[in-house]
Amino acid sequence: MIGERRGALPVGSTVGARVEEDMGRSGEAVERLEEIMRTLRAEGGCPWDRAQDIRTLRPYLVEETYEVLDEMDRVGEGGPWRALCEELGDLLFQIVFHAQLARELGEFTLADVATAISDKIVSRHPHVFEGKTVGGAEEVLQNWARLKAEERRRKHGREGSVLEGVPSAAPALLRAERLTEKASRIGFDWPELAGVRAKLSEEIGELDAALASKDARNIEHELGDVLFSLANLARFTSTPAEDALRAANARFTHRFHAVEEALRARGVPFGTATLAEMDALWQEAKATEASVPPPASPLRAAVARIELRAPEPARVHAFWNRVAPALGWTVEVDGGEWSVETPGLCFSYATGPATPITIGLDAMAETDGVAALVREAGGTVLAEHPLVFRDPVGACIQVRR
Repeated sequence: MIGERRGALPVGSTVGARVEEDMGRSGEAVERLEEIMRTLRAEGGCPWDRAQDIRTLRPYLVEETYEVLDEMDRVGEGGPWRALCEELGDLLFQIVFHAQLARELGEFTLADVATAISDKIVSRHPHVFEGKTVGGAEEVLQNWARLKAEERRRKHGREGSVLEGVPSAAPALLRAERLTEKASRIGFDWPELAGVRAKLSEEIGELDAALASKDARNIEHELGDVLFSLANLARFTSTPAEDALRAANARFTHRFHAVEEALRARGVPFGTATLAEMDALWQEAKATEASVPPPASPLRAAVARIELRAPEPARVHAFWNRVAPALGWTVEVDGGEWSVETPGLCFSYATGPATPITIGLDAMAETDGVAALVREAGGTVLAEHPLVFRDPVGACIQVRR
């Protein structure tokens, strides 16, 4: 059962001292960030920051949120955490910026923001902070809905709708999932997965009929119902629709980049390859992707960065696109730049004479079969146990397990 009351940490305990130290550091860091923000907005501060208001900051808040999501996806795939730390900082700065605007108008401060969310979380977790008992996560969600309704009644004199609180500006797929989740908390839900799946089949049948009619408005209507049913299926199976679609987008992007690299390597100008050629390369990329085992454990944050030289960086890029995933590493692409992320080291290539270097790196997956992949991708295998190879421009990689 959930509900054991949380006690205070023992005075003088090692854990308690560490928590107090971390809280002190956090408080000092946030106060410094607030002071920086006040300086930027003050007389003689930054002209750009002084010119902003609640409307002009909106696109930056949205952009920073999506950049956090990008880094969360990379971490989820075994990538390093450090970049996520930086993006969370950018998002935190947006919150501090908005709180400063409110402070200048006498509306609220950052302390008010923190106090409000702290009070809200404590009040909605009576099983943690008040010693009440619940039977599991499902009952926690039901209690959450009830407590929110009580809060709305106190604030507005009415309970309102259980669907309130889902932002209308949220991505439609995410909003559909959250709407069905909130409705389920008061029992408006299918009793089992079969019913959800049958509803999806029903909606697809109606979409087929709309497609046959060639009525654009009807097609849009029925396609919307199919997407809504898919979002509900995602929610029912605990597979977030936004996450699943982002992963599919990432797979498409990675495979399409592999097709582009292969066309470049063959000297085929863009726009001249046949669909059959591109589809064959697509299937190759898909097969390579399927043959790569998942990382044995998440990558640690990269602690060092080096830049190597290569006469043709694009050729090395194609090589690492195939080899890095087999070793549990990732190839990160940022605009026109790319790098290979491994435990403890991130390396990239710039145009220039090849760099004669030997690097020892930890693999995050089994290395069986990687030697053959290195050869296929244009590298030279020097030893297989342990694996030692040269990339296409001669950099020597010693792989540790």
